[in-house]
Amino acid sequence: MNIGQQILFLVSALGAVNGIVLSLYLFISKKGRSVPAFFLGLLLLAISLRVAKSVFLYFNPALPKICLQAGLSACFLIGPALYHFLKSSLQGVTRVPLTWKWHWGIVVGILLLGGIDVSYQAFPHIWNNIIVYIIYGQWLVYLAISGFLLAPVIFTRTQPLKTNEKFWLLVYGGNLFVFVVYLLALFKVIYGIYICGALAFSFFLYITIFFYLHSAHIENLLHPALPASPDKPEKKKIAATDVQLWTEKLEKVIHDKELYKDPNLKLSDVARAINISAHLLSQLLNENLGKSFSTYINEYRINLACKLIMTNELLTFEAIGYEVGFNSKSTFYTAFKKIKDTTPALFKESILKTNYK
Repeated sequence: MNIGQQILFLVSALGAVNGIVLSLYLFISKKGRSVPAFFLGLLLLAISLRVAKSVFLYFNPALPKICLQAGLSACFLIGPALYHFLKSSLQGVTRVPLTWKWHWGIVVGILLLGGIDVSYQAFPHIWNNIIVYIIYGQWLVYLAISGFLLAPVIFTRTQPLKTNEKFWLLVYGGNLFVFVVYLLALFKVIYGIYICGALAFSFFLYITIFFYLHSAHIENLLHPALPASPDKPEKKKIAATDVQLWTEKLEKVIHDKELYKDPNLKLSDVARAINISAHLLSQLLNENLGKSFSTYINEYRINLACKLIMTNELLTFEAIGYEVGFNSKSTFYTAFKKIKDTTPALFKESILKTNYK
C-alpha cells in the first residue's frame, strides 16, 4: 500500500477498533447495568464488526469466507440493537422485558442456525444473491421503526431538544448515514463508495464520543429517561383542635412529672406519656411549635437552671446542669448559650447587678 492507502486504512480501521473497545467498556462498566447502555454497547459492537469486515475486504479481497460471514452476520444485529437502545431510552426501561428476550432469542437463533446450515463457505452464491439482501432489508425495517419512535421527539416538540434527545438523534443519524452508504455500495450506485461506510462510521463515532464527553456533566445520556414520578402527596396537617389538646397535655406531662430532668429522655418516651405516636409528636413540635424535641426539652431545663442560679448560691453551675437534666457540663453550657444567648456566669452577674440597684 502507498502512503495514501495506509492513511485511509488507518482512519477507517481506527473507528472500528475504537468502537469495539468502547462497546466492551459499556458492557463491563457500571453504565452497562442500565438497559440503554447495554443495547448501545451491543449496537457499537455489531456495527464495528461490520465496518471491520468492510475495511479488511477493501484492502484484501481474498479475505477468508468466515470473516465475510461474521461481518454480514453482525450486520443482522445492528437494526434490533438500535431499535431497543432508542426504545429503552425513550420509555425509561430499567429491566429487559420478557418479550424483548424472546425477540433477541429469535434473532440470535436465526443467525446461528442459519449460519451453520447455510455457511458462506459452502453457499457463497446464496449469501451474495439472497441473504445479503435479506440482511439489508431487515436493517432498513428496523431503521424505519426506530425513526417512528423518534418522530415525536423531532416533530411534536414545542421546546428545544434536551441534551439526551440530541444524543439519540446523533446515534440514529449516524446509523442511517452508514446504512445508506453501504446500500449504495451494495447496488453499485457509486463506484468506490464501499470504504466510505467505514470512514463515515469513524466520523460519527468520534463526533458522538465528543458530544457525550462534552455533555456528560449536564446529564447522564445513557441513563434511562425515567418517567416523571408523581408528586408526593402533601403531608396531612394536624387539626387545630388536636394541636391545642396535645400541646396542653404535653406541657402538663413535662411540667408535672418533670420528665425533662431525665438525661436519657427520648421522644418516644414523651409520646407514650401523652398517648400519641412518636411521628405525630415530632410533627407537632416541628410544624406547630416550631422547634425540635431537644430544643423543647432544653428550654424547660434552662428555665429551671435560671431559677436555681437566682435562688441557690451553694450549687455550682456544673451541679445545676446535672440537676436539671443535662448529662455533662459542656452540653449544659452549650444549651444555655443557645437559649439565653449568654453564659451561666454572665446571667448570674446580670441578676446580681439588677438586685443591687
